[in-house]
Amino acid sequence: MADWPVEKLGNRTLLQYADTPNMNRLAKMGRTGLLKTVADGFHPGSEVANMSILGYDLSKVYEGRGVLEAANIGVDLKSDEIAARCNLVCIEGNLLKNHSAGHISTDDADVLIRYLQEKLGNERIHFYTGIQYRHLLVIKGGDKRLICAPPHDHPMSPFHPLLVKAEVPEAQETADLVNNLILRSQELLNEHPLNKQRVAEGKDPANSIWPWSFGNRPIMQPLSKLFPQIHHGAVISAVDLINGIGYYAGLRRISVKGATGLYDTNYEGKAAAAVDALKTDDFVYLHVEASDEAGHEGNVPLKLKTIENLDKRLIGPIMESVKNWNEPVSIAVLPDHPTPCALRTHTSEPIPFVIYYPGIKPDSVQTFDEMSCQKGGYGLIEKDQFIHIFLQN
Repeated sequence: MADWPVEKLGNRTLLQYADTPNMNRLAKMGRTGLLKTVADGFHPGSEVANMSILGYDLSKVYEGRGVLEAANIGVDLKSDEIAARCNLVCIEGNLLKNHSAGHISTDDADVLIRYLQEKLGNERIHFYTGIQYRHLLVIKGGDKRLICAPPHDHPMSPFHPLLVKAEVPEAQETADLVNNLILRSQELLNEHPLNKQRVAEGKDPANSIWPWSFGNRPIMQPLSKLFPQIHHGAVISAVDLINGIGYYAGLRRISVKGATGLYDTNYEGKAAAAVDALKTDDFVYLHVEASDEAGHEGNVPLKLKTIENLDKRLIGPIMESVKNWNEPVSIAVLPDHPTPCALRTHTSEPIPFVIYYPGIKPDSVQTFDEMSCQKGGYGLIEKDQFIHIFLQN
């Protein structure tokens, strides 16, 4: 939900402009600051930012997002396999129109992914259905040293210059293999009846795959080994990537009916699930994707709506539910990275955060937004400093 100042909003950011009484109340009662979630030398991806928030050293554990999504889907990667996020995207002419095939449904996507497995899969290549436009490609014997273009970084860009490149000569065979899969998928998907139906209905066709972020199975310690305060924890998200991080972090996954990863997600259901989990778990990682997707669409009104829904329909009910518990609850609210509507992709700038627990000494900040939190009592922090601060009480 972090963003840049928007001229039409009086040069305020969306967090400054939105009506967020609950986040502002947390800012008044708690302490704030800025957190650098994207380590130097890393792309500002959601996997990087979320693993950083949880205190993992990216230089030791980072293997891309494909392997994390594999864990959530239930694909047990072998040592000689690499995995990649495999988007279903929309190609229009020679342009990569969007990264989500018009936010295709999981049911429609499953038909196409199964079709690609039938036509392109073999003992070496396997496609797995994920959620909505986010799927998985596993290659046996591949080389992960590839230069890939995240599709959400390049809306309305010519796609040919964005095809996979080998980082080292040894990876050229894998790069050629992946690019051939992309081009062959376009031939197959353009002629699929489901895509012809989507076009007839005025929807974007899912007429290409776009694999990116290759890696091997990561070596991550569970949070319970890193932080003695966490004996049992849970993750709540509609996104495979976040659930995959939770899997390796040793968090149990909680599924919420109606959780979509979009503006229409079940905020109330997620809030209720988090409160229920806190009755038995020491730690709950509650993730909402809606504002990020609205940022990728460049849709300021929709992103404002997602921020206000987050505040009123999720943060407010959680605060109200736990305020009188005998065992005090610590609450932190933060984005993982900015997704400015003007840019329609992620950036590496530090994000605002607030931490509150009963008895905390407040700082002078009165509102939760990118500018106010610059003056917060925690200042600018990075790496594992956030999770240590959050868990120390």
